[in-house]
Amino acid sequence: MRNTLLSIAKSWYAQEGTKSMEEISDWIEKRNQTVKVDIRKNPEGGEPAWFYDQTEGCIRNAAHSFFTIAGIRREIPGRGIVAQPVVLQLEISYLGILCREINGVMHFLMQGKIEPGNVNCVQISPTLQATKSNFTQKHGGAKPPYLEYFINASKYEVVVDQIQSEQASRFYRKRNRNILIRVDEDVPVLPSHCWMTLGQIKQFMRRDNMVNMDARTVLSCIPYAWLRLSPLEMLELSDHFTDKPLFRSVFAGSGDSALPRIYGYINDQKMFTCADPEIVPLHTLPDWEIREGEWVCKHRAPFKIIFCDIAIEGREVKQWTQPLLEATGIATFGLICCEEDGILKFLVRAMPEIGCFDGLELGPTVQREATDPEDIADTLGAFFQARLRSGEGIVFDHLLSEEGGRFYHEQNRNVLLRVKKAELPPLPEGYFLLDYRTLNELVQTNNVLNIQLRNLLALLEA
Repeated sequence: MRNTLLSIAKSWYAQEGTKSMEEISDWIEKRNQTVKVDIRKNPEGGEPAWFYDQTEGCIRNAAHSFFTIAGIRREIPGRGIVAQPVVLQLEISYLGILCREINGVMHFLMQGKIEPGNVNCVQISPTLQATKSNFTQKHGGAKPPYLEYFINASKYEVVVDQIQSEQASRFYRKRNRNILIRVDEDVPVLPSHCWMTLGQIKQFMRRDNMVNMDARTVLSCIPYAWLRLSPLEMLELSDHFTDKPLFRSVFAGSGDSALPRIYGYINDQKMFTCADPEIVPLHTLPDWEIREGEWVCKHRAPFKIIFCDIAIEGREVKQWTQPLLEATGIATFGLICCEEDGILKFLVRAMPEIGCFDGLELGPTVQREATDPEDIADTLGAFFQARLRSGEGIVFDHLLSEEGGRFYHEQNRNVLLRVKKAELPPLPEGYFLLDYRTLNELVQTNNVLNIQLRNLLALLEA
């Protein structure tokens, strides 16, 4: 494992692999031009394939498989009782990436995948991205390629194997198996797949909606905290990192163990503050109604439910109908970081969400829906918003897509903001300033860092 992690760390700054950035871009463009995609909104509300079951109080398909959409009510600290639709899909899906050292450089086998809700069709995705229904062929389709590597993961070197959450503002307790496997054998490369270095993947993250959410979350779980470098290795690796405070944050850390304090706080919140949710019939939600074949909120809400007829060439199932959650605007996810004693630290917060598996997880500094007001009362939210308007200290600001299998054209603004520690306002309760190494240790435990925070951490560049 140690040699693999060191090779992955070196791949972080590798900008050239078996293919150049230009060649990979051409491959993505070719797939966009050649793969046939036809996605149309269905004004009939998805019937007969999908319908609202008045008895069960949920939107479902005739086979009662795949997923359903029902109502949920939960008391959220600071927000009172929140009631909205939620996607119920309790099966655990595979998000799997194969990696292999090629010509001395670690490469990752990435897929140019089309999801029905993608805003730009093809996005760089994990080697395997499949629900349990997909890979057990419940819908009659073919098995997804490369599945056998992950089913037989014990035969290979497993670098990451974590069950992590998805968007708890849309899903109820939805989790995926994030898995990264090193192989040393030759792997057949399909036209839909391409080897890339980690540095190349991170460069593509700087292009709007190019690297999908599922790829970002798997890469965020790489356990750099397990890597113990010799002084010579530290010097050699450091030479390739332009951002020295980030390098020290990842590979050295601050030396103080914040884990007891973090776990103590979030466990107290889970035990004494987070209320249990209640799954309720969709039609009992007072603010939601069916309007012209869509489920919409009577007031401004972050999303509505639409139905789409979908045809995508090369999928396990090539034609189907399904509901999708369509975003009504662009959310903002922001992570403030600052240097302390030569080490980069990240400002995170305990974030309760309606569908969260345990009530809350650690999230980014700012996690604001498009419908949330900008004049946030929280001092850190106001501080972030002021810097966002001025542009001061922004090191990353791009639109990145959310899960295209359930969300229609949802792209959100992801921002990394670097400030001086002395400029920060006092930290309210529930905020923590942590080095990368601590966050990396926390992500090795299921359901501690939420997907918005994991995705932002994946954006960091050498």
